[in-house]
Amino acid sequence: QVQLVESGGGLVQAGGSLRLSCAASQRIAGIYAMAWFRPAPGKEREFVAGISRTGGRTVYADSVKGRFTISRDNAKNTVFLQIGSLKPEDTAVYYCAANRGFLVSGRGDEYDYWGQGTQVTVSS
Repeated sequence: QVQLVESGGGLVQAGGSLRLSCAASQRIAGIYAMAWFRPAPGKEREFVAGISRTGGRTVYADSVKGRFTISRDNAKNTVFLQIGSLKPEDTAVYYCAANRGFLVSGRGDEYDYWGQGTQVTVSS
């Protein structure tokens, strides 16, 4: 079982940036596609960004394209989400998730492991 621990959240003014981290308890390189989700009105969770097992492919929600960047350091079993040009509507708990599937999925129910989340609050 993989344990995921997020960090890096905080309070930031609109237009600011943060770097979220997700540290895995074991090797994820070549095994798990990784993604970030956040709750959204009317949804249990909203896909934000995902990265393939090797890091060669990234996928973003339309709402964050050009502002957020997902990356992974497989040597450190860590995934990052650089979030910038933040808006108040980006305020949420951001969750990291791991999926054994080959493709990056936008469906939360296809992810096997989840972290406890890190709070991001954007003030206007």
